[in-house]
Amino acid sequence: MAGFLATSSSSAAAIWASISSPSSKSLVHSLSPTPGQSGGRKFYKGIAVTGKKGRSRFRISITNVATEISPAQEKARKIASMKSQRPVYPFSAIVGQDEMKLCLLLNVIDPKIGGVMIMGDRGTGKSTTVRSLVDLLPEITVVSGDPFNSDPEDPESMGMEVREKVVRGEELPVIMTKITMVDLPLGATEDRVCGTIDIEKALTEGVKAFEPGLLAKANRGILYVDEVNLLDDHLVDVLLDSAASGWNTVEREGISISHPARFILIGSGNPEEGELRPQLLDRFGMHAQVGTVRDAELRVKIVEERARFDRNPKEFRESYNAEQEKLQQQIASARSSLPSVNIDHELRVKISKVCAELNVDGLRGDIVTNRAAKALAALKGRGEVTTEDIATVIPNCLRHRLRKDPLESIDSGLLVIEKFYEVFA
Repeated sequence: MAGFLATSSSSAAAIWASISSPSSKSLVHSLSPTPGQSGGRKFYKGIAVTGKKGRSRFRISITNVATEISPAQEKARKIASMKSQRPVYPFSAIVGQDEMKLCLLLNVIDPKIGGVMIMGDRGTGKSTTVRSLVDLLPEITVVSGDPFNSDPEDPESMGMEVREKVVRGEELPVIMTKITMVDLPLGATEDRVCGTIDIEKALTEGVKAFEPGLLAKANRGILYVDEVNLLDDHLVDVLLDSAASGWNTVEREGISISHPARFILIGSGNPEEGELRPQLLDRFGMHAQVGTVRDAELRVKIVEERARFDRNPKEFRESYNAEQEKLQQQIASARSSLPSVNIDHELRVKISKVCAELNVDGLRGDIVTNRAAKALAALKGRGEVTTEDIATVIPNCLRHRLRKDPLESIDSGLLVIEKFYEVFA
């Protein structure tokens, strides 16, 4: 971050002299050209501009997609948006698949767990379950009108526009909004994912405007990739970089722009269609395996419930309102109590011993297991982690980290469970 905040001392006065004072309502900032300016890279608000001696340069602006609106307008917009959305299958109505549902809930309670990789047979409800999570997502505080969902309390989750306002001592307008879930389609281009420069605006108005992409929209939210194992390699590289640093850097047309991109990465796929790169697989905090339901009675129930939903989605959703609200309250309570949940030092040592004896590379397995166990204890309404909590989550946290040969399949978790009982006995 220091790279794009640095300013050349010899040209600082000339640069700042050319900046017009920003309006309190406008979110567009510009840097006017300075004729005869010496060459080099000049930095302003996270933008690096390359200029040459004797040439005037484009005036640079960041044009945010969103604009400031009042809380009343925001509430009306949200209500209208909810009514116009396609009906989503209720999370509480999903039969079985408890492992997948638990992993998703734990990540909503503690986003720092690092996301979920869901692998299983086709037609087992992977996409349906992930998208049904939308109704349960809690509300967060964001800066109004900011396209990066900036957190007014956390500088690490702020866009450069918001950070500049904080430095100037301006009051930030804030609103409450639900955590965003963004779908990343397989056919998406890199420009759409990372953000791009509006060349038309550069040619017609003499400005280079940056339009934020899907990674900006997913900041502090959820990024869902269906059939993630079929994702193009160049997009996998982008996800790896953003997941590792929490920032997205865009290099387009001589401009360098960085913005926060901290998101819960959720992927789903069918192992028959190919495995993930080990680098990306390790970025997922947890791994859930989904199998086809074999019990005939359960299969009939799933078919009947789906038929009811297809006949009348609104009526079906209303029949699950009470269960949905109960689960929402449980999640909200768990999120608020999570910081006070404790895990005994002896249990931490045993978790690390399991990871060491399984030859898990790095410490990500230890960290994720500790976080997931605390989130589960919070979900159950307890303030102390038990051995049972660890036994529940440790297979999901470690089994995708055991594979050394890319041709091997991911262990079902039996090896992890055996080692767990050997250490914790």
